[in-house]
Order: sequence, then structure tokens, then C-alpha cells
Amino acid sequence: MTLATSLAWPFFDPAHRELAIDVAAWAKQRFTTHGESAADAESRAAVDATCRQLVRDLGNAGYTRYCVPRAQGVSVTAIALIRETLAWHSGLADFAFAMQGLGSGPIALAGSETLQAAYLPEVAAGRAVAAFALSEPDAGSDVAALTCAARGDGRGGYILDGEKTWISNGGIADFYCVFARTSPAEQRADGSIAARGITAFVVDADTPGLRISKRIDVIAPHPLATLTFDNCQVRGSQRIGEEGEGFKIAMRTLDLFRTPVAAAALGFAQRAFDEALQHAVSRRMFGKTLADFQLTQVALAEMATDIEAARLLTYRAAWKRDSGATITREAAMAKMTATETAQRVIDRAVQMFGGRGVTRGEIVEHLYRDIRALRIYEGATEVQKLIIGRELLK
Repeated sequence: MTLATSLAWPFFDPAHRELAIDVAAWAKQRFTTHGESAADAESRAAVDATCRQLVRDLGNAGYTRYCVPRAQGVSVTAIALIRETLAWHSGLADFAFAMQGLGSGPIALAGSETLQAAYLPEVAAGRAVAAFALSEPDAGSDVAALTCAARGDGRGGYILDGEKTWISNGGIADFYCVFARTSPAEQRADGSIAARGITAFVVDADTPGLRISKRIDVIAPHPLATLTFDNCQVRGSQRIGEEGEGFKIAMRTLDLFRTPVAAAALGFAQRAFDEALQHAVSRRMFGKTLADFQLTQVALAEMATDIEAARLLTYRAAWKRDSGATITREAAMAKMTATETAQRVIDRAVQMFGGRGVTRGEIVEHLYRDIRALRIYEGATEVQKLIIGRELLK
């Protein structure tokens, strides 16, 4: 079963179905006309240019506005539907869309009216590229351990010093939502660090004292960088929320966009399955097709069933979130299951393709590289297991 055939599920209302059909038609035309950007854009310059163009195109098509929370809220189901569809066509398109939401999320959730008015319309229209700057060299999953510091300048503003790394859209973003310590870290009795004293700021890319100290190349190319803040002056009006609320703002943002990560994984898995199915029925061997062999049929059956189960978890979580429920456990289950399922499905598709499966330029080869990061970012699989366990024991 595909996303299109799943639209009859009660998780979706007529507006969702219309949106899914519209995005699918747009993506089919866009990637037929412009080529498969995820496969073609490999050099850093090409990736940067493609990402910026994708943001503009998504904005012109009216889709980036769905990932920017507004006064009436945001539909996680809509974001998930868009991400699954885009991921089927292009991992880079999914990335460009998702980062507009994650990168502007703190402003939408906790920014002042002035900040919202200055940044969110530009992000929603695809005219500004956003980035979310939380991780540090020694503070990835352990966010409370971050050391990037923000001290008062005596005039109502702040001075930032420190480093952020693994920052998606690093190097092409027009602004960064940065999380820094405004008070020293507090150590608990058990040796862990309390997640207090962290504050969020909007820092424009051209702010003096902010520089891109390193561009990072990864197996599935996308803009990624290390940022360095050296005596970086930020106005007090650029603060997001109150001092010390940064950790909560970061977690609220991640909670909002964690379920759509699962949807992107579904897009990758579905594309791999579709490619494998087509290959199986057309590949001749030993006087038969690959699909005639029972081992192939078993593999396809397991792949399809795993995708269906992950899709149900994903859209259940999205539906519950849109219904006003807290979905910490459901989102973690969806993210963990969908990303791990996609890895297995894609791996089996590569195996089914044989030598072609590991040939650079093949769709399944690129999907194999695309999926790996999703099992790590916005909470690695191991972190999702801890979240689920903690929620069960409450």
C-alpha cells in the first residue's frame, strides 16, 4: 500500500487528501523538469545552490507556509504528508522543506510579535533560509551540556562566545536560532547537568562575530557546518522568550517536528520498495523473473508490511498531536520505528538490485545514504528508546 491508497484512513480529512494529491502532482512535475536533485547535486556548491532554489520553489508553490506555525497553530499531519511525498522524490527537497520549519520553530513558538513579523513571513514565502543551532561538539543528545555562552553587554544586549556544530543549513542560512548559556551549568547530585540557564536568540548570518568556521561533508550531501561565535553582539530584542527558557523552547520545537521525520523516512522506504518491486518483476534470471522466487516474495511481503506498520504509527502520532494531545511517547515510537524500518527496507532493496544496488547514481544507492542520518538527528534511535521507557514508567 502507498501513501495515496492510505489517504482513506480516518487520520486524514478532505483538506489533507487534497494537499497530498496537490504536492504529489507538483513534485512529479518539478523533478521531471529539473531532474532528481538528490542524485545530481553532489558538489558542495551544487548542493548549496540547489537547496536555496528548492526553498524558493517550495515557497512559490505555497508549501513552506505549512511548516511555519501560525496563530491558529500548525498541522503536523500536513507537514508529515508533505515530507513523505517530497522524500519519495528527493531527499534534498525534503531537507529544504523541513529545515524551514525547524529553523524558524523557536520564533514561531516563543518569539515576540516583532520577531515573528520580521522573520516568519520571509520563511513561509521561501525568501529566507532558516537554521536551528543547538548541537555542540560535546553536546549533541545531551543538550544540557552545551557551553556556548551569552553574557549581558550592559546595554540590554548580549555577547555570544562559543561554537555550534552539525548545523543543517550552516553556510546558506539567512539567520540562525541559537541556544546559549546565560547562567552557569548546574550539576546534579548524580553528576548530570541540569537543563537550566539556556536562552534562545535569533542571530542573522551577517552579524559581526559569527563565522562559518568549517563546512562538513556527509554521506548524503546537504549544507552542514560548524559555527563560531567570537564576541558576537546580539540585541536584546533578538532574544526568543525569557532568559532561561531556551531548553523548553528547543524541546517544544523538536517535539513538533519529530513526527514528520518519521514521515520522511516513510518516503524513502516507499521509494525503495517501489524500485525493488519494479526491478523484481522485470529482472530476468534462470529463465524466470526475480519476482518468481519465493525468497523475493517473502522479502517484498515483509518490506510492505513494515512500511504499513510504520505509516500507521506515524499518522496516528500526527493525528493525536493535531487533536491537542501530548505525543511525547507516540512521536518517539513513530520516529524510532519509521527510521529503523526504512533502513531495513532500503538495505533489502539494495540487496535485491545486486551489483547495481551499490553503483553510484542508482536511486537505491542514494536512498541508502539518505536514510542513515534520519536514525541520528532530532534524537537518535537510542534516545527514542529512553524517551519511550521513561514515558511508560511515569
